[in-house]
Amino acid sequence: MARSLVAITGASSGIGAEFARKLAPEHDLLLIARRKDRLEQLSEELKSKYDCSADVMEADLATSEDSARVAERIGSDERLVMLVNNAGFGTKGLFWKAPLEDSERMHRLHVIATVRLTHAALRNLTRKNMGAVINVASVSAWIRGAGSISYSATKSWMAVFTEGLYLELRSSGSNVVVQALCPGFTVTEFHDAMAVDRKRLAGSAFWMSAEEVVQASLDGLRDRKLFVIPGWRYRILVTLLSKLPARLRLAAEEYGARRRQRALGMTPGEVKQLDRG
Repeated sequence: MARSLVAITGASSGIGAEFARKLAPEHDLLLIARRKDRLEQLSEELKSKYDCSADVMEADLATSEDSARVAERIGSDERLVMLVNNAGFGTKGLFWKAPLEDSERMHRLHVIATVRLTHAALRNLTRKNMGAVINVASVSAWIRGAGSISYSATKSWMAVFTEGLYLELRSSGSNVVVQALCPGFTVTEFHDAMAVDRKRLAGSAFWMSAEEVVQASLDGLRDRKLFVIPGWRYRILVTLLSKLPARLRLAAEEYGARRRQRALGMTPGEVKQLDRG
């Protein structure tokens, strides 16, 4: 008997790879990312350990052709029970000094690809009245800062988009679950690519492992939670900042942004990039 299928974007490392490892014991997998060699290594690891099927799709979801190709696969596979929209990247630098292509590519990946793949998945899942979509957003959806405004804006969009889907699914009586996973600082290659000193960027108590983040997501999924913010410190931080008057919230965000820039050893106009799948 064929097992159900989970599709994961940005699956070549970090949070995406951890989702694959957590879900492989019970599901077959569709692993999607740009780095085919890393996907193939993960696929072999999972197949040998869990005796599952782990298909690989090399794709750059920031391109229209590849996102359409992946959407077609997701929408047509009757075994699909879950989509994890995890692929993403971040940049550090002032918006008008960074190359425009960086911001445009980020919006194509975080927004347009998420729209396409989620649309395909929900047409598939709602027909069966089962399954889930997890959109990996960020605490940056609520806590903004200079130097990463496109990242914060797209992650805010992702949180609002997921909330809208939740309302539509509820109003139509669907059993399909959607979740916005909103992690804070997570120990993955996402920050390693920038040679970040984690202790300078944030206190050690604020760093979480990819395993902790993914476990929080899956626990929240069982409880049908819309927003999952791993770590009690982040939940308190988001709650407090969201209730502050705008003037005080902006001051806190400005202070936090200056600390992050100093920790990264950056000048205000410098641009750096972080990648996730």
